[in-house]
Amino acid sequence: MSELLERVDALQNVISKLVHRYQKLQRQNEVLTTENEQLKHEQKDLKILLENWEAKYSTLKTANAMLGSNEYKRETKLKINTMMRELDACITQLAD
Repeated sequence: MSELLERVDALQNVISKLVHRYQKLQRQNEVLTTENEQLKHEQKDLKILLENWEAKYSTLKTANAMLGSNEYKRETKLKINTMMRELDACITQLAD
């Protein structure tokens, strides 16, 4: 009978350790989940910031080309041609 009690005690100890380990992992998972959500939000903000800076850079390149910079003339001409095509398409749609 005492051998059976020893086994039950040993089993209780193992189960107690497993429950403690499970709770610790659960808390760690909650911390990591929160950190992951924060990093996703930060990544989204940085992506928006990058897109804004890219748009500003593009505008600056266009402005430099219009001021006579030879480096960006080709890009500016292409952009103007694209705008003209879009404008022509709008005029055609309005005429119909």
